[in-house]
Amino acid sequence: MDEELKRIFAGYTGHKSEIIPILQDIQDAYGYLPEDALEEVASFTGVSRAHLYGVATFYAQFRFKPRGRKHIMVCTGTACHVSGAEQVLDALERHLGIEEGDVTDDMEYSLESVGCIGCCSLAPCAMVNDEVVSRIKPSRVGKIFPKKS
Repeated sequence: MDEELKRIFAGYTGHKSEIIPILQDIQDAYGYLPEDALEEVASFTGVSRAHLYGVATFYAQFRFKPRGRKHIMVCTGTACHVSGAEQVLDALERHLGIEEGDVTDDMEYSLESVGCIGCCSLAPCAMVNDEVVSRIKPSRVGKIFPKKS
């Protein structure tokens, strides 16, 4: 077990009721839930890995893949949908060479679609980390999201 997991586990007793906060702390530390960390949590709490996966997959906050340095969340809510969000998502997938839910090999970008980011008047839009990118046109995706050479 690495030092970060030891530090996280030090704040808990290992009771089954602590699974969610432990998983949250692990995700905060690593950016996602690594496989080996889940094995350690199963051992620490005395629950099966299947139970942990059941908990982690039930809550949308947990990820099993790391995020890129620039995490793109394309809004697919109603206003963005009717304004071309699907075409923007398709253009991003082609430009970045990844599918929704994946991360580029250089860990620069990760991509997901979300139901709504609350910026309907800026449709179609996306969040890149904490910044809103508005009125995205598929033809401009390469300029908005440059790839390293």
